[in-house]
Amino acid sequence: MTDEAPRQRKQVLLRLDPAVYEALARWASDELRSANAQIEFLLRRALSESGRLPGGAGPIPRRGRPPKAPDTDPEPPAT
Repeated sequence: MTDEAPRQRKQVLLRLDPAVYEALARWASDELRSANAQIEFLLRRALSESGRLPGGAGPIPRRGRPPKAPDTDPEPPAT
């Protein structure tokens, strides 16, 4: 494990045609993503397919609730 601080995510202002945004938002909803996450997903896929995704690019951060921790000491079933 390294002692590096996590990289700050960049914010970008993006102007889209309203019809394009609505189509993107519907697509994102179908895939259970936000419009922002859908844009990042599509950009990463395009960069990867063109061989331009930097090797140091981190994974897309997971959003939502953290996964439930497994029970470390489960009780035996009642008999």
